[in-house]
Amino acid sequence: MDALTDSLTEALRAALRARRSPWADAPIEPLPDAGLAHAHLRLRGTGVLARVPKQSQLDLPAATNLAYQAACFERAAPSGQVPRLHGVLPPDDHLPRGALLVEEIVGRPARLPQDLPAIVDALAAIHALPLPLPAQRAPLLDAPDPLALLHAEIEAQALHLDAAALDAASRRAIDAQRRGFEALLAAPARPGRRLIAFDAHPGNFLLRDGRAVLVDLEKARYSHPPLDLAHATLYTSTTWDRASAAVLGVDDVAAAGERWLARVGDALAWRAWLVPLRAAMWLWSVTWCAKWRVLSSRAARAGGDGEDWSAARSDAALVAHVRERVDDYLSPEGVARVVDELGELARRAG
Repeated sequence: MDALTDSLTEALRAALRARRSPWADAPIEPLPDAGLAHAHLRLRGTGVLARVPKQSQLDLPAATNLAYQAACFERAAPSGQVPRLHGVLPPDDHLPRGALLVEEIVGRPARLPQDLPAIVDALAAIHALPLPLPAQRAPLLDAPDPLALLHAEIEAQALHLDAAALDAASRRAIDAQRRGFEALLAAPARPGRRLIAFDAHPGNFLLRDGRAVLVDLEKARYSHPPLDLAHATLYTSTTWDRASAAVLGVDDVAAAGERWLARVGDALAWRAWLVPLRAAMWLWSVTWCAKWRVLSSRAARAGGDGEDWSAARSDAALVAHVRERVDDYLSPEGVARVVDELGELARRAG
């Protein structure tokens, strides 16, 4: 173990003992650093993983962030497509951001396109959950107009486009899609809302007994389900994770959409939103890339609160991979690939 991993292991051990956890003396095995938001440590022999936040992607205080993430697991649990939540280690002197204790899913990474139907089915099961009454939706995001919230998030990230120094062709194409989203927002029509993951890229699924399990939940919200379908099939998602990287064809994407429509029901109401919300989800992803390119060079923040994209918080190999992916997604070729696909899907939709 390197010094950082060794320190985190000892901190988790101390936090477990301080809370008198039944797993306080279980052997702790750090897993390879695979994400920018969490470290994962296996409590060997218990079937439990510790998810230790590196930051809050929603820019929340440490305790609020942990409560939000716990709610994500709890709300999605009735779908049967997510790990069980076993416990919460509140932020303390040992773990300033706390940790969640969740079921370890023993499975394999997704293989695309063959596992795409299982991923679509898992998402459809989450989207089929009954929508709680408004007063019961907190603490998860539940904006009066989820589309307007998404637009605000995209535009906040787009403030980094200038500093990200994009090629002129990439910037023109992204700005054109931003204008298209503004036109969509100005129209009165809105799709329905359900519980969505808002982080449904294929690398966040493991396959177990032929079923896809969504193992990473921290950004769930009540919003528009086609955003998840988009996130599961966009080029910026399917090539993100090293273990599941693949490029889908337009036929694969269209088939995934048809399968999702067949499972969620009321296809007529949802069909018209698949491509517009796909474009919106890509805008969120690509503007995040610009944001990460700018902010990742900053020093890590002190304390346990808030958002922190500093590269110092992650393994050098992971950071190098993310940088390579971000450069690809922001390149003229990467942008054009997605824009051309959106055009083809729109033509097929008539």
